[in-house]
Amino acid sequence: MSTTVDYAPDASTPNARRLTRLFIPLAIQAASQSLCYPLVAMVATRGPNGPLDLAGLAQSNTVLFFLGMFALSLVPTGMVYARTREGYRRFYRMTLSIGALASAAQAMLCIPPVSHLLFGRLIGLPPTIEAPAAVSLIASIPLQMIFFSRIPYFVAMYVSRATGIASVATIGRVVFTAMLSPLFCLFDAVGPVWAVVALTLPVGLETAVSWYFAKRYIRGLPGGGEPPPGVRDILRFNLPLTVGGYFLSLATIAVAAFIARAPDPEITLPAYYLALGIANPVAFAATRIQTMVLMFAPTELVWRRILHFSIGAGIILGVLPLAFVLPGPAELYYVQLQNLAPEHLDVVRQTAAALVLFPLAVALRAHSEGVSACLKRSSSVLLGHAALLATITACGLAALALGLPGYVIGAVCLSLGSAASSAVMRLTLRYRG
Repeated sequence: MSTTVDYAPDASTPNARRLTRLFIPLAIQAASQSLCYPLVAMVATRGPNGPLDLAGLAQSNTVLFFLGMFALSLVPTGMVYARTREGYRRFYRMTLSIGALASAAQAMLCIPPVSHLLFGRLIGLPPTIEAPAAVSLIASIPLQMIFFSRIPYFVAMYVSRATGIASVATIGRVVFTAMLSPLFCLFDAVGPVWAVVALTLPVGLETAVSWYFAKRYIRGLPGGGEPPPGVRDILRFNLPLTVGGYFLSLATIAVAAFIARAPDPEITLPAYYLALGIANPVAFAATRIQTMVLMFAPTELVWRRILHFSIGAGIILGVLPLAFVLPGPAELYYVQLQNLAPEHLDVVRQTAAALVLFPLAVALRAHSEGVSACLKRSSSVLLGHAALLATITACGLAALALGLPGYVIGAVCLSLGSAASSAVMRLTLRYRG
């Protein structure tokens, strides 16, 4: 594999201690972002339809993230191209423009006939879940734009390897969310719309704090030197990452569609999303392996060390959510806080156990994504994510034919999909190298 790049990441070779010191704030930041969703879930589940409102909110969030997939792909793009002041300015303007387009597209999907076509016909949600999904999608339009506006500030801090500072704003977001959610429940401001409000306000605060922290790192970016990258160059690199990201979102929607067509979807879908609400934060933390790869010089030794670290981190992250299925914590979190019917607790436990390998698969996939981005082989990421979608589709169809329960379909599809994605990326890099 060629290791030629035209940006200047940290040229040192990291040891395990340094990797851990960098990863922990990144993992906390990523996990904290995802933890906000279980926190606001208590607001949704206390609505008139209980856990069905949560299932609808989760579906609208899936569409929200699908439209905002540019947001995730813009982070590695910025770490490659926004390393000078002029490059950062171009990246900043492009990010806000894309955010405005994503918000406009979301508004179009909120038109009732289009919304019914999406949630009721395409995904196949029952009416009791379709209704809260539609109203949640409308309420989350401002959230879409806020998500995009914070990206350049994160990129500026990641480029400077200020992972600890970057995590502070996100931790504040979680604390604010944890304060708001019980207050909303106390004053009976519950249901899917209020859950979106409880999610949006803390994200706005996180963005403002991130801007404040990032100012000095933005000012510290070098000026002059080589001509800055053009918007066309940035988009050419970003587009395969974005299309690949859309494959990831389509895969998430496909998993929900398979579960919705499995036996007892009104039991398995809420149980699946409740268990995924704990598994997703640690899996999202595993995606930060990509950010770590981009911080260092693109050499085989660095990649190998980070790969070994990824395996250990993925295993640990996969075990952590099992604490919530133990007697005591399970009843406290799922039954009392999330309003789950006690007779459905075993389904949640089985789902959580089936998801134990999911964070490891994500960590390995994120490592491959980081290596591909270092080499500016964004097409390899696209092929890997296409393989993920194809694997999930094949596994889902096979599972439905075998009559497997929904929670097994979700866990197996997610884990095997990420594993296949990583394998394909590595094969394409080796073949082209």
